[in-house]
Amino acid sequence: MSDGERNDTLAKLKDAVNGESLPGAPYRSWVRGEYHLGTPEDIPTPRCHFFDEHGFVFIERFCDADEVLAMKDEMSLVVEEEWDPSANRTQVFRTDEKQVDAQAVSDYFLDSCNRTAFFAEKDAIIDEKTGELKEDYKSNKILALNKVGHGTHTSDGAFKDYTTSEKVRSLLRELGWKAPVVPQSMYIFKQAKIGGEVTSHQDSTFLFTTPRQTCVGLWLALDDATVDNGCLWVRPGSHREKVRRQFIRNPEHFGETLDYKKGTGVDRSQPQMIFKQLEDDGSVGWEGKLPENLKDEGFIPVPCKAGDLLAFVGTLDHLSLPNKSSRARHTFQLHCVEGEKENVTWSKENWLQYPEGVPFMEL
Repeated sequence: MSDGERNDTLAKLKDAVNGESLPGAPYRSWVRGEYHLGTPEDIPTPRCHFFDEHGFVFIERFCDADEVLAMKDEMSLVVEEEWDPSANRTQVFRTDEKQVDAQAVSDYFLDSCNRTAFFAEKDAIIDEKTGELKEDYKSNKILALNKVGHGTHTSDGAFKDYTTSEKVRSLLRELGWKAPVVPQSMYIFKQAKIGGEVTSHQDSTFLFTTPRQTCVGLWLALDDATVDNGCLWVRPGSHREKVRRQFIRNPEHFGETLDYKKGTGVDRSQPQMIFKQLEDDGSVGWEGKLPENLKDEGFIPVPCKAGDLLAFVGTLDHLSLPNKSSRARHTFQLHCVEGEKENVTWSKENWLQYPEGVPFMEL
């Protein structure tokens, strides 16, 4: 898909929004719910209206070339200085049917919640049990990585500067967030030739809040993202669906407190995390998989240039295909939720839990 074809698709979605007159009252915001448009400040911007209507919005040139380069250079330095694949068993990250097996067998994934941790592509590893890199990657280890997470935004430098920038803060408030906080960030490499698929999912599965869902993903392209190298595919309108499942700490492993540091486990042989089924009306048969025909199921690709941003809500169904091309597709992704000041609570069942007394970054 060319940029022109992408723009035509987005224009049709925009026309559907523009064809509506904003209701006098109430307006339906995804994150705020229904509210009355009592003052000019209450009226959503055109891109907020598009976001609420379709579950995502595409923003060209959100970051300039210098910002993009600063993030890529910083990540190269972090990998070079902080990741030693030979020191410990390299952890693999997957989103397929073996996701629980990969992420739920050691404390490494749990401990990554607010620090920098490294996860490799399965096809860069000789054996997942040993974590040894294939010979081709030992001399250029960065090419073996799937992602770095989940606290990349917490360290001083380009990622924290971007996360706390006025444009990120302003965008979140434009889209309806009042007291956003940042539970996690990820740098995704989507390596040439071996970059694995990311199966169909909703981000709120992993970033669950109560009494309502408030997760928003900010997906920043650091390389040109095309259909060939694994751009994002979204299913417009799917954000109105309920969260289908939640990735939780397994009470059979941790015990009722779900605190793995206090030795309250019931059965440590059980996986640390599991998927808890929440909704299953049979309408979505590809959860955790790739649909056989993406377009027939309503998915559209959204190619991006480096510096472009996709913002989308936590209930939007989205995915990306494997990268079989010769070009990597790096992205930096922030996930934000509404904070406690808006009477929203981070689920205690979520896999990601900061150490006691350590709050999420406020924006």
